[in-house]
Amino acid sequence: MFTIEHDYDATVITLVDEGKAPLLEDVTINAFEDCITIVQADPRTDALVRITLSLSQLRDLQAALDLPEGVYQLRKPG
Repeated sequence: MFTIEHDYDATVITLVDEGKAPLLEDVTINAFEDCITIVQADPRTDALVRITLSLSQLRDLQAALDLPEGVYQLRKPG
């Protein structure tokens, strides 16, 4: 299950783990104009873990999900 909310400066997507236990903590993705942040609570430390991706890194991640093992570099067409 997931939710999508539009805030003033970001689109916020929350991914909720469903299914059989043990379930993982919710993942919150904040899509800003210049970066993406991914936040998840770590139940072992009771702290939030935050990862920030540039839009270029997000583009590379999107491409990597559909490619076989290897080393790649995306280039702009033209």
